[in-house]
Amino acid sequence: MSYWHALLLAIVEGLTEFLPVSSTGHMVIVANLLGIGQLPFTETFITSIQLGAILSVVALYWRRFLQSFDFYLKLAVAFLPFGILGFLLKDVIAELLKSVTVVATSLVVGGIVLLFIDRIFKEPGKQITTPSYAKALKVGLFQCLALVPGVSRSAATIVGGLAQGFDRRSAADFSFLLAVPTMTVITAYELYKTYKLNPLQAADIKVLLFGNAVAFVVALLAVRSFVTFVSRYGFRAFGIYRIIVGVIILTMIGLGINLQLV
Repeated sequence: MSYWHALLLAIVEGLTEFLPVSSTGHMVIVANLLGIGQLPFTETFITSIQLGAILSVVALYWRRFLQSFDFYLKLAVAFLPFGILGFLLKDVIAELLKSVTVVATSLVVGGIVLLFIDRIFKEPGKQITTPSYAKALKVGLFQCLALVPGVSRSAATIVGGLAQGFDRRSAADFSFLLAVPTMTVITAYELYKTYKLNPLQAADIKVLLFGNAVAFVVALLAVRSFVTFVSRYGFRAFGIYRIIVGVIILTMIGLGINLQLV
C-alpha cells in the first residue's frame, strides 16, 4: 500500500467514522476502487486506522474522561455486549467484511431507518452527560448491530441513545465516547492477530502511523461539524446519502464489476 492510498483511506475514515454512514463500509469500497482490496495488509489497515480517528474524541472530550471512575464503568458496561458477541462471531464477521454486497445492502437498510428516525423519536429527548448503567447497557446492545459491516457503529449507538431518551447531541456525544474503548480493543486485537500470523514490516508500520495521523486530524475537524448539523437538522440527509451509495454499489455489482474484498 502506498502513502497515496493511505492518505485517501485516512481521509475517508476521518470524515465518516462519526457519521452514521459506516466508515468501514466506505473504506472497503474505496480500497476496492483503488485496486488494493486484495492486499493482505489492507484489512489490517482498514481496521487499525480507526484508532487515529477515535483519538480525536479523547482530544476533544478529555474533560469527560476525567470526571469520575463511575464514567469508565458505564463505558465498560456499554462495551461489554459488543465485545462478547464480537469475539464469539469474529470469524463470521471477518467473512462478512469481505463482501461489498453485504456492506451495500446494510447501507441501504440503515439509510431507510435513518429516513424515519427523526419521526420515530420526534419528542425532544433530555440532555444526558452520564447515563445510568441500564441505559448504557441498552445503548451497548444497539452497538451489536454494527457487527454487520455497513450498519455503522455510530448510527447504531446514536439510535440506541435516542431510544433511551437522549437528545440528539447527547446521543451523538455518548456514541463518540463509547467508540474509544470499542475501537481501541478492536485495533489491539487486529494488530495482535496480524503480528501472530504475519508480522508487519517496517514499511507497513510507517504507512499505518501516517494513516492514523491523517485520520486524527480530519476527524478533529469533522466531529464538531457533525454534532452541530445533527442537532439542527437530524438524520434524514444521512439516510438519503446511505441509500444512494448503497444502490450505486449494488448496481455496479449487478453489472458485473468486481468489488469484492478477498
